[in-house]
Amino acid sequence: MSVPGPGYSLTIRIEVKNIPGMLGKITSAIGNAGGNIGAIDIVEIDRKHVIRDFTVNTSDEKHSATIIERLKALPDVRIVNVSDRVFLAHLGGKISVVSKYPVKTRDKLSIAYTPGVARICRAISQDKEKVFQLTMKKNMIAIITDGSAVLGLGDVGPEAALPVMEGKAMLFKEFGGVDAFPICLSVRDPDRIVEIVKSISPGFGGINLEDISSPRCFEIEEKLTRCLDIPVFHDDQHGTAIVVLAALLNALKIVKKNLEQIKVVVCGVGAAGVATTKLLIKAGVKNIIGIDRNGILYKGRKRNMNPIKEWYAENTNPCGVRGTLSDALEGADVFIGMSAPGVLGIDDLKRMAEDAIVFALANPEPEIMPEDAEPYVRIIATGRSDYPNQINNVLCFPGLFRGLLDCRARAIDDEMKLAAAHAIAGIIKDEELSEDYIIPSVFDKRVPKTIAHEIIRIAKR
Repeated sequence: MSVPGPGYSLTIRIEVKNIPGMLGKITSAIGNAGGNIGAIDIVEIDRKHVIRDFTVNTSDEKHSATIIERLKALPDVRIVNVSDRVFLAHLGGKISVVSKYPVKTRDKLSIAYTPGVARICRAISQDKEKVFQLTMKKNMIAIITDGSAVLGLGDVGPEAALPVMEGKAMLFKEFGGVDAFPICLSVRDPDRIVEIVKSISPGFGGINLEDISSPRCFEIEEKLTRCLDIPVFHDDQHGTAIVVLAALLNALKIVKKNLEQIKVVVCGVGAAGVATTKLLIKAGVKNIIGIDRNGILYKGRKRNMNPIKEWYAENTNPCGVRGTLSDALEGADVFIGMSAPGVLGIDDLKRMAEDAIVFALANPEPEIMPEDAEPYVRIIATGRSDYPNQINNVLCFPGLFRGLLDCRARAIDDEMKLAAAHAIAGIIKDEELSEDYIIPSVFDKRVPKTIAHEIIRIAKR
């Protein structure tokens, strides 16, 4: 069972007799069942009864049901209601469109809409560049998905992808001050997606591709980058790569190793794995071995290959290693997992080099749990918020797009990505670094500002 967290969080309203000891019985029942109590609030109290709300984090739906059954078994306890806090937070969606100023008079209506707006239309028609000054375009991102590779859920479709895209829009606004709108497409053909995005692009200052399956995502991004004059960024690829590199730069300072000499094993060569590998190569890493479901990628491999994997085999694994993940990990300094829960074992860790670094980034369940890996490695990081060293894309994309929009960049290149990674890593001073602190918090307000500054500096140069 995984650690209880807010991803499965209940508010349980309970009525009990107003006698001593009842609160203790309830908290003990929840604790003995493995629930993590976050808050207890009194709703109503009289001489005979007390009604309280218990906020409880659980591990999954089965665990939640177990806790409820334990509470129901207590004498003199009545469960009034059980609310799933995650579902409550999503009722009606998480975002809305809000006017910048109220339209409550004829005067304001004439300025915001007809007849005044016609003057703005004519001005833009005569000089299209004015669209950046006189509309939302200068600060608006389109978040594009087809729902084919959502989180760790896989192909759930465009409707089921919408909650994630809404969440992404929230993060853009909260951390970067960037307006973003989710657009979920019910098409899968790469050329159709390119055509649709190109058609709607006049209203946006940038395109964020999200949760599109590999290898289609590579083709879509490449074609859109060629045909649009606004930046196109596939966050699952490049956002992940940037944050991984940032964490690795700081981790290597602790273990006193350098990029050129380390051996890196990348488990999972989908969109994130490929992009991370490319950026690591740009940063100076020379020995990378990639693993997919069929084992190590090497020159000449025939099974389960495509053009992206052909590129990967040609540009990595310089020693031509073959075999399984365990074979690849022999003497490896770094493991970067972007694959599936539980694929990394204790015996695998024992094969790695001294002061090994493990980034187990499968979400929500990592390739190995940190508590299992900790005795055998020097540094462990995951994508989860309930452990130290959370490698999360939200460290990257708000500040990155803030910078791109502010300097009106037409594209994003490798130099910008490297600069963003170094900017994130540089937030933590050398004297602050530790095994449990190699990457800033997602709530560190310095991060987006620092990234934006670096993006503008590189773009101007």
